[in-house]
Amino acid sequence: MKRALYEVLEDTGKRRVAARSLRHFLVFLILLNIVLAVLETVPQVRTTLGHHLRFVQLGSGFVFLVEYVLRIYVADLHPPLRRYGPLWSRLRYAVHPDAIIDLIGALPLLFVLFLPNQAVTIVVILRLLRFLKLARYSPALRSLISAVVGERKALLGSSMIIFGVILLSATLMYLVEHNVQPEKFRSILHGMYWAITTITTVGYGDVVPVSNLGKLLGSFVMLMGYGLIALPVGIIASAFAREIHSRDFVVTWSMVARVPLFEDLTATEIAEVSKLLQAQTVRKGGIIAAQGDVADRMYFISEGEVAINLKHDTVYLGEGSFFGELALINQSRRTATVTAYRDCQLLVLESEALHRLLDKDASLGKKIMDEARERVHEGKKVLGELAEEELHQAGVYASSNEGGDEPELSFEKDTAADPPKQS
Repeated sequence: MKRALYEVLEDTGKRRVAARSLRHFLVFLILLNIVLAVLETVPQVRTTLGHHLRFVQLGSGFVFLVEYVLRIYVADLHPPLRRYGPLWSRLRYAVHPDAIIDLIGALPLLFVLFLPNQAVTIVVILRLLRFLKLARYSPALRSLISAVVGERKALLGSSMIIFGVILLSATLMYLVEHNVQPEKFRSILHGMYWAITTITTVGYGDVVPVSNLGKLLGSFVMLMGYGLIALPVGIIASAFAREIHSRDFVVTWSMVARVPLFEDLTATEIAEVSKLLQAQTVRKGGIIAAQGDVADRMYFISEGEVAINLKHDTVYLGEGSFFGELALINQSRRTATVTAYRDCQLLVLESEALHRLLDKDASLGKKIMDEARERVHEGKKVLGELAEEELHQAGVYASSNEGGDEPELSFEKDTAADPPKQS
């Protein structure tokens, strides 16, 4: 049970359907809580729906509290924390930023139960801070946070430059405009207000220079503001793009490295193969490969799920799986129709592109071709272009069929992870 909880909460293992359902439910609950926390501040809404809103908030708080307790309970199953033992692994996990954010999501319930009158303001703030939990379920948001953390020194440097320009502009404007407008530029601090609104291009207009020299200085500061604001934006944008590219490359590289045909290649050679991949989107029910077509490409499933319609059954492959490995070498006819069981994001490796790479790099070509010949010679090929490892991903195993030419298939059922199989 503990292992099952860990796989569902952390979205690892075979229980992807349950993990995905829980993730969607928690995201919905987080967004609902944020909306209700805002609506609760409207007097008419609070008067009309106050009781119902309180019930929803208490129920949500209970769910977040249970989630936090369960995550602490399974913390000692995290691979980096296992070596610390049950107690210390949980303590180390409890101080992790993700766990602290989960605790913040559960605290409003505790404050409402034990300090109902004294903690009204704190409860409102904590409820709104639940939006931080979205970072756990949003890879893009986590990448943005990683980009900001990774470029913190550059951002600190750009902030110091901006502050220095604000201070210098405020000082110069104070010296130029103090005698003309003593009530608005009473000190450098008052001049800093003008400098901040000007450099950030907000320009409220309540404090403006009136002398010719002040207007000239103000124009120069306004033009400088565009460049200064673009400085941190450019740093974050480039770091975010680099983070996304690195994450996609690691995911793609790891998927290619899992394929037996490429498992003996070096990291550099796998990276070369990864560059050949092309993205393809297939909607639910769409045909990815039809029976009888020439099998001239292999597929990696980066998102979604596919159904391989065999003669006597249907095999399902999910995220991270691959199929059509031997099609790259043999280019035989497809023996099964492959359709998108759910909306899919696929990475496609075409045989023609791979052969161009092999022609360019003779040593790489020899490695891959030798491995392919060995696998076919050893009887690894079953069901046309499908190999044993591809069926093994779906819990399907090939065994000899006495007196027959086709292999028998046996299925290892996992009702928690796979959809019901269809004949």
